[in-house]
Amino acid sequence: MAHVDILPVPSDCVVARIESAPFAENTYVLSRRGRSECLVVDPGFEPDAVIDWIERQGLSPVAVLLTHGHSDHIAGNQDLQDRWPSLPLLIGRDDASKLTDPAGNLSGAFGLALVSPAADRLLADGETLSLAGFTITVIAIPGHSRGHVVFRIDDSEPRLVFGGDVLFREGIGRTDFPDGDFAALERGIRGSLYTLPDDTIVFPGHGDATTVGHERRHNPFVADAAPPQGGGRFRG
Repeated sequence: MAHVDILPVPSDCVVARIESAPFAENTYVLSRRGRSECLVVDPGFEPDAVIDWIERQGLSPVAVLLTHGHSDHIAGNQDLQDRWPSLPLLIGRDDASKLTDPAGNLSGAFGLALVSPAADRLLADGETLSLAGFTITVIAIPGHSRGHVVFRIDDSEPRLVFGGDVLFREGIGRTDFPDGDFAALERGIRGSLYTLPDDTIVFPGHGDATTVGHERRHNPFVADAAPPQGGGRFRG
């Protein structure tokens, strides 16, 4: 079964990470200490581990937040809705069609033909959500996929960002998919993430957490300073 990590967050938030095979994708469960509601971000290919952890913690999910529609980030949607039938799926408007399209969500290329339930709510850039005791701003950052969004937690100190496949620790998301666009991804990172405080924690769709300040200084693809020696990592 997938391993669950409780990530260090200097606030009253609890962030659990479940890394699922075969793409080492990070699913997150976000809650506030002392509250029973939680949010699930990008349920991957091991939803049983996500459901088990939520139930063992006595939590009740109120929404699934999807950064984008690629198969490794949506594979658990059906299982979560089977367990909690009223649990809504929220995704950026321009990626919603990927949920029900194996070619669009890239599962068809792997012979999986994965189909998720359709979205319950379509999200727009700049929209504010109030869920599970959190105030969340939706930020559109296309480039890895046309409708990719990230979720910025505004009432946390430091701020938290659930970034999907936009920005990794010293890496960025792939832009060689059919609707990929490196220039758009770079603009979004610089304009919407690098403008945040340096201590903002970014929880990516793959790999370890990072901070805005670290990436501004050290990311070899999108850095404020001259890129360091050595290559970065395209992932996702």
